[in-house]
Amino acid sequence: MQQMWFTAALWLFLALVAVLAANWLRISTALSEIVVGTLAQLVIGALLGAGALNAKTEWIAFLAGTGAVVLTFLAGAELDPVVFRAKWKSPRRLAWAGFLLSVLRRGSGGPLSRGWAWRPSWLAGVALSTTSVAVVYAVMLELGFNRTIYGKAILAACFINDLGTVDCAGPDLLAIHR
Repeated sequence: MQQMWFTAALWLFLALVAVLAANWLRISTALSEIVVGTLAQLVIGALLGAGALNAKTEWIAFLAGTGAVVLTFLAGAELDPVVFRAKWKSPRRLAWAGFLLSVLRRGSGGPLSRGWAWRPSWLAGVALSTTSVAVVYAVMLELGFNRTIYGKAILAACFINDLGTVDCAGPDLLAIHR
């Protein structure tokens, strides 16, 4: 029981460090949380072992999953259908360009430069092409871009990009071990 409370306190401390670092450096809190989490895993993992942060425990996985779903839902609720209908060409072009360029670059680069098989390389290209709607939304909310037409177009492009990733990572591509 004490281990659970220590883990919770450690995670809350890291979140506090991330917020304070974001305010001090004047950067996005989401970016600061990613950097602090990565550095914490490197440092704490090297000192106390890879499982010191207990990131795979059920309650932490539940909280992380719930947070991601809530942020994605909130981001979807921010999409303005009127703005999307009026300016649907630019978000669509931006999303598909980002998706296709990323998939093509990473999908063809694996076999050529790393000696990978084609199917795992394309899977890596699709996986790395997606945007994190939750992170983009958190940054836009923090900077106030969610209220601008430009911000709403970027958010729409993120959703289109993610839909492309979900559509492309179908059963044929995911069956790489056959």
